[in-house]
Amino acid sequence: MSLSAMVTSAPSILQFEQLTVQRGEIPLCEQVKLCLTTGNICHLIGANGTGKTTLLMQLAGLLPVLIGEVSYLGLAGLPVQPLYVSHQLGINSSLTVAQNLTFLLNLYGISPSHADIDEALDWVGLQGFETISSSHLSAGQTRRITLARLYLLTPAITPLWLLDEPFTALDVDMVIRMETRLREFADAGGAIVMTSHQPVGVANQVLDLSEYMA
Repeated sequence: MSLSAMVTSAPSILQFEQLTVQRGEIPLCEQVKLCLTTGNICHLIGANGTGKTTLLMQLAGLLPVLIGEVSYLGLAGLPVQPLYVSHQLGINSSLTVAQNLTFLLNLYGISPSHADIDEALDWVGLQGFETISSSHLSAGQTRRITLARLYLLTPAITPLWLLDEPFTALDVDMVIRMETRLREFADAGGAIVMTSHQPVGVANQVLDLSEYMA
């Protein structure tokens, strides 16, 4: 469905209005608005160059919001760090698969057990790869390390996920697993904003940046 301002009794996780998506001095989109409550999965779409990745980086706190108001859990700014999974994978090729996943989880205050690591890697199809150097992995396998943390993160830890093309380089079976996990996270009280060139069957909102081009 097309996105508009929403009035709901559910708690607001992310809300912004009159936001300008800009790259440096250049505005890409203006007057952008969104309201996400628990259970919402928003598919962020738009033509190339409309600023989908830029917007996610603004919401993640990696780029400044110069025009517009953003509230997270009802407060301005980022009182709780959202999960941001981007094209910039953040994987250290000199570390093993298990070490990289442990580091990514440590960023959110999680100290995973060996069993946690085993279960998360099994979920993404990397069982048996725990001690393998990440430099030996394919692009798709490397991508799965970054996604494995979704198995262990809950809304109590970080209620907002910002996912930039999470289905890239995944096979059909893994995409199905991902969609199931996204729905579980939202049903548990979280909210998600994600980009994808593929259809997102579990999305219940759509934000089209093409409607807000400067």
